[in-house]
Amino acid sequence: MLISTKEIEVRYAETDQMGVVYHANYLIWMELGRTSLIQDLGFNYAEMEKEGIISPVIDIQASYKQPVRYGQQAVIKTWIEEYDGLRVTYGYEVLNGSGELALTGTSRHVCVKKESFRPISIKRVYPDWHEAYLNAMKQPAGQEG
Repeated sequence: MLISTKEIEVRYAETDQMGVVYHANYLIWMELGRTSLIQDLGFNYAEMEKEGIISPVIDIQASYKQPVRYGQQAVIKTWIEEYDGLRVTYGYEVLNGSGELALTGTSRHVCVKKESFRPISIKRVYPDWHEAYLNAMKQPAGQEG
């Protein structure tokens, strides 16, 4: 499968009193990872929004393993875990500055019309995205973008 990699320099404002990244910031990093993956596939989420389609999170999960600290470079790895033409689940791993696994997670999304929040079929409305998602899942394991 295609795995997108995004490096993040940990900023002081992202840390808590213990000097480690505050847990909610990982959700922002997951968004950065999704955006990077979508760009690696040749698409632009902002363009979809201009067409009146948004992709809200309908489920999110995060498991914290090791801390990430101020001054480190974090690495966010993102891939498509599941996709059925309507819903997509992205998988994530965050590595800390020592290369240790700091977080695993998933987020599940559905595309909807912004004005009505009615779901759309990615397969039908965006057939190019549909094919790219299927192909990204089929690529040889470990292939990184």
